[in-house]
Amino acid sequence: MPELPEVQALAERMTADCAGRTLTRLDVLSVQVLKTFDPPVHALHGQAVREVGRHGKFLDLATADGLHLVLHLARAGWIRHRTSFPDRPPARRPGHGPLALRLVLDDGSGFEVTEQGTTKRLAAYVVRDPQAVPGVARLGADPLGEEFTPAALAARTAGVRRRLKTLLTDQSVLAGIGNAYSDEILHAARLSPYALAAALDEEQLARLFTAVREVLTEALERARAVGAADALKAEKKAGLAVHGRAGERCPRCGDTVRSVNFADSSLQYCPTCQTGGRMLADRRLSRLLK
Repeated sequence: MPELPEVQALAERMTADCAGRTLTRLDVLSVQVLKTFDPPVHALHGQAVREVGRHGKFLDLATADGLHLVLHLARAGWIRHRTSFPDRPPARRPGHGPLALRLVLDDGSGFEVTEQGTTKRLAAYVVRDPQAVPGVARLGADPLGEEFTPAALAARTAGVRRRLKTLLTDQSVLAGIGNAYSDEILHAARLSPYALAAALDEEQLARLFTAVREVLTEALERARAVGAADALKAEKKAGLAVHGRAGERCPRCGDTVRSVNFADSSLQYCPTCQTGGRMLADRRLSRLLK
C-alpha cells in the first residue's frame, strides 16, 4: 500500500504534470470506485487544476473553482501519467481489469488510476470540501507537519494502553503511516511493536518521535529522487530495513529479522534491537496449534 512518502511524491509529480491545465473529462471505468454522486463527475469537466495535495494517504486534486477529486489508492491502487489517450473513453467494464479511472487534460495527456487484484478497495470522491470525505475527516496529525511535536506525541500516548504497532497505523492518531513504515519506525526507535504506548518513558518517547520524523523524511527524499513514478514501489522496498525482510539479517546488529503473521497482514522486527532477544508469538501459528 502506498504510504505517506509515496503519496506525497505522487502528489508533487501530479502537480508538476497538471497544474494550470484543464480537466477535459474524467472517465469512470469501474463503477464501484466512485463513492459520491453530488457533485456529479461531469462537474469536474472543464475545470482548471490548481494543484494536487495530500491528506494522510489520500490524494486531493483541487480545481480553481473549488471542486476536489479525492483518491485513496488502498492496498493495490496506483496512478500513471500518460502523454496521450484515445479520443473516445473506453467502455465501462465493471469488475474486469485493473483500469478504474482516467483523467484527461486539455493537452491530451493525463492520468490512469489502476487497481490490481480481485479485492477492490480503491475509492474516489468528488466533493466541494475534502473534509466531506469520512476518511479525511478522521485523520490525526500529519507526522511531517508542524502540528506533530514531541509534546503532541506525548499527549497521544499518555494513558493509552495500545500496542505501538497498532497506535502508529491508526490514521486518527497519525495520518499516513501504514504497515511498512510502522515496522521501520519501531526498528529505528529500538522499540517492540507490542510495547504499550502508556508505558513509554521520556527517553523512549524521544526516540520514537525522532524515528517517525527521520524514517518518513528519508523515505520521502528517496521517493522524490526516483526518476519515474512506476519505480516508487521498488524504491520503497529497497530502502526498508526490516519490513518484508523476514529471515534476512538485521542491518544494525546482524540478528535474523523475524515475522509475526496475522489474518491479512504481518509485521517484521529484530529481536536483538527491539525485544531484548525475545521472540514474539506468531498468532497464525498459535491458532494452528490449538
